[in-house]
Amino acid sequence: MLILLSNDDGIDSPGIAALAEVLDDLGEVWVVAPDREQSATSHSISLDRPLRGVELRPRWVAVNGTPTDCVYLAVNHLLPRKPNLVLAGINKGPNVGDDVHYSGTVAAAMEGALLGVTSAAISHAGSAPFAFGGVARAARIVTELIVGSGLPAGMLFNVNIPGGADAGSPRRLTRLGKRRYGNAVERRLDPRGRPYFWIGGDEIGFEHLEGSDGSAVAEGVVSITPIRLDMTDFGALEALRSWERP
Repeated sequence: MLILLSNDDGIDSPGIAALAEVLDDLGEVWVVAPDREQSATSHSISLDRPLRGVELRPRWVAVNGTPTDCVYLAVNHLLPRKPNLVLAGINKGPNVGDDVHYSGTVAAAMEGALLGVTSAAISHAGSAPFAFGGVARAARIVTELIVGSGLPAGMLFNVNIPGGADAGSPRRLTRLGKRRYGNAVERRLDPRGRPYFWIGGDEIGFEHLEGSDGSAVAEGVVSITPIRLDMTDFGALEALRSWERP
């Protein structure tokens, strides 16, 4: 089996190293990841500048681009064949609820799914300092479940593993919940007196919704959320049929 790993924390992150180590005997593992942190880049792809890949050691390639760039480049050019699995992570911090729309980690997995490869985003849903040993072992178990599921290629999963979890930790299939952040914009002045802004408030928490990923993590349970790439609102599609004109 050929497994591609990527992330948004950068190729030097201990999370991706821990994941590569725990999956080493499961197949041929390639790591193609950004050469620096690319958190919250979402599903951005670089169309206006050249990309360069530097092989740091065998099957470890650093790319001067986004997580999406890395997966696209790896699947379409760098790897010897199409991978059987794309895993993104292990991310430092959770990606629950609304985070999936901003996360570079989830975007890397999403790109794998768009390219027809079963993919999963894996996050350490704890806080610093991050210890990845047990979380990586839990990720290995989830990986084995995905591989052995018999599901069609191109499935996408968002996996959040609480800090302190291990291979034997409880697991739950969940839906996306609702994450809450402070809507902060801080205005500052540069040395020449010109204004600039920092956006992004502190995390406030999440809504405790039954069956959600955030609630599972809060209970110390590994959360596995299947995600659908087709964002069509089928309910609205039917409700608005009167808008159509033959």
